[in-house]
Amino acid sequence: MMLEQVVLLAAVTVLGLLEQAYFSLQVIYARRKYSVSPPATTGPPEFDRIFRAQANCSEYFPLFVFSLWLAGVFFSQALAVLFGLLYLYGRYQYFRGYAASAQGRLEPLYFSAKMLWALIALAGLGVVCTLTQVYLGLDLLHSFSHALGLTEHT
Repeated sequence: MMLEQVVLLAAVTVLGLLEQAYFSLQVIYARRKYSVSPPATTGPPEFDRIFRAQANCSEYFPLFVFSLWLAGVFFSQALAVLFGLLYLYGRYQYFRGYAASAQGRLEPLYFSAKMLWALIALAGLGVVCTLTQVYLGLDLLHSFSHALGLTEHT
């Protein structure tokens, strides 16, 4: 794959890194605001929610990055970028919602989880289709596209 073909995946990854950095800064600001010194990880409920939101987003970030890249390389960069951007938007809304109230995290949590599962599904499908093409000579992606009427008969 050429550099031009992965630049959008790289851009979404950098955007995700910036988002993670922003969430980490919010924890630092909350520590100062609520006087919660490291290594403490609990304090007033307002601090606890911000801390947990950041921790939860960090826990899922590796899954996001791996599924983004696998989906983009083996299935479709355009779809991976779309779902990746939607995932990052959902995580931002999750962080904001959780910082405001525990209940405020739920809708964005479900949304971002759906986007992550879409990336995982695309990654898995792309890898399986690539394996069948390389080892069995079957181009399943082309067959699926043709069956769905997305390509002309060749």
